[in-house]
Amino acid sequence: MFVQRQVLLRWGLTSRRMFSSATASSASSATSTTTSTTTSSSGPAKGKKQRLVVAVGGNALQRRGDRLTIENMLKAAAEMAPTLAMLAKEHELVLTHGNGPQVGELALERAAATFDVLGAESMGQIGYVLAQAMQSAGCTAVPILTQVVVDQFSEAFKDPTKFVGPIYGSVEAQALQQSLGWTIKPDGEYYRRVVPSPPPEEILQIDAVRCLLENAPDVLPIACGGGGVPVCRVPANPNTLQGVEAVIDKVRVENLRNYRIVMICNGLLWFSAVL
Repeated sequence: MFVQRQVLLRWGLTSRRMFSSATASSASSATSTTTSTTTSSSGPAKGKKQRLVVAVGGNALQRRGDRLTIENMLKAAAEMAPTLAMLAKEHELVLTHGNGPQVGELALERAAATFDVLGAESMGQIGYVLAQAMQSAGCTAVPILTQVVVDQFSEAFKDPTKFVGPIYGSVEAQALQQSLGWTIKPDGEYYRRVVPSPPPEEILQIDAVRCLLENAPDVLPIACGGGGVPVCRVPANPNTLQGVEAVIDKVRVENLRNYRIVMICNGLLWFSAVL
């Protein structure tokens, strides 16, 4: 039994007001600050910090229509950092992030690179941006290059679903699909490239995250960026890892951790916490 609270906060908000109901599905399109509370008979000890995962969507760092530049990413990160720093003081926080626009842009620049390598590059890039913004807000953050094991024979490879890269008009999208062999699907009124997104099975650096949470409470871990670098175990030698051409969805990784989920989408912060 628990008390569950769902909260939407604008960047930089320091108080919770305007109480009404909200759902996870409406969080990405909501435009007001919202709190809904459901109570039950008991919960964790009063005053105990909750362990939360905050997920910053890749599009929260690169808003649709904006140019994908480090300057724009730094600006967006600086806007959200005070709210995240506030949460880090109140709870045990793990920060993660998407990488769809960023990894897609890197793929355009480096056609020969595989998506596991591009994912690792985007994790370093975005981890740096977030860590700098958090440090400026008075919170030390440490990005962890995180590998996540997936099943290389997953059905997800037969039907790519993960959007990456910029948006295209229908004519340009069709030309790219024909010339580069991409799989492209509608994303709203535009089109984007899609790549396989197999479900995660194991986070290899999870002990490093736990170590920071338990032994360095003033340090914010940034982990599983872009869902983590997808790797698989070689069947003939399970101790040997190799990269996989895929992009893991960050929310699926958080569910693997069995933590309550925090989502940042379209300039808003949503989280569900057991209080």
